[in-house]
Amino acid sequence: MRHGRLVKKLGVKQPHRKAMLSNMACSLIKHGKIKTTTARARVLQSDVESLVTLAKKGDLHSRRQAVSALRDKDVVKKLFEEIAPEFKNVNGGYTRKAFFGRRLGDGASLSIVELTIEKKVVEEPKKEGKKAKGKKADSSEAESKPKAKARKKAAAK
Repeated sequence: MRHGRLVKKLGVKQPHRKAMLSNMACSLIKHGKIKTTTARARVLQSDVESLVTLAKKGDLHSRRQAVSALRDKDVVKKLFEEIAPEFKNVNGGYTRKAFFGRRLGDGASLSIVELTIEKKVVEEPKKEGKKAKGKKADSSEAESKPKAKARKKAAAK
């Protein structure tokens, strides 16, 4: 029986599991979203959330712990400099998991795991001094007048 055993084995030995979760965490941090099985997604989600919490501390010890878990210095740099500031005022819930469907080969349940960073939309300032191209502005006005006339004729009949 597995009473009190908290580690999800995922059907592989411990060294393989550690390497697999490290690689998946690196991919998630690098790309922002990955697709994997639901069982792996559950384990990955808790690992990445603890890494983001480490990154929010930002001290040298937490950086070294993250390097030991992720094994990729570029990913750790992105985690500490880009991702952690986004979650500065958030207490948990850094990732979300969504059911994706079933894999065709073996019918395994698939999920998408993604970081919940809000994308900042930068709007381009509108230029008021210049007019829009004449054809587009004139054509929209020209099209609206015949439609109004056609509606009046239809209503009159």
